[in-house]
Amino acid sequence: MKIMLLAVGKTDDDRIASLVEMYVKRLQHYVTFEVKIIPDLKNTKNLSSDQQKTEEGKLILNQLEKSDFVTLLDEKGKSYTSLQFADLINKRSVSGLKRLVFVIGGPYGFSRDVYDRSNSKISLSSMTFSHQMVRLFAVEQFYRAFTILRNEPYHHE
Repeated sequence: MKIMLLAVGKTDDDRIASLVEMYVKRLQHYVTFEVKIIPDLKNTKNLSSDQQKTEEGKLILNQLEKSDFVTLLDEKGKSYTSLQFADLINKRSVSGLKRLVFVIGGPYGFSRDVYDRSNSKISLSSMTFSHQMVRLFAVEQFYRAFTILRNEPYHHE
């Protein structure tokens, strides 16, 4: 199984980008993992929030394969503990999925078409974070999940 983190907009903070890259490199020991960035839309001042979500949605959907299991990182999604998330990753990995895709939307969230295409939604927190920080939190939780599954000492109860 491959895991992809698909995100709208680049990270403009080199410190966050460096930390994300550190966790991506660590993840390579456990799974084929990729972060794919969809470039920010141009001239968004001329677009309403709904138009922006629609245009970003088209770009997101273009990156997906028919067989992908798509999980949106969404504030209205289900919350998991790290142990529960590790179990979820494990169940998805043994289910025969080819690719598991987690998606971070743009500043206004997801279009209806992206919601309709998704298979699940996960919330990292009830709080609001910048999209840049969500990337970091997500890759760290992927890494934590794999260390939990391998009984490595990264996670403490």
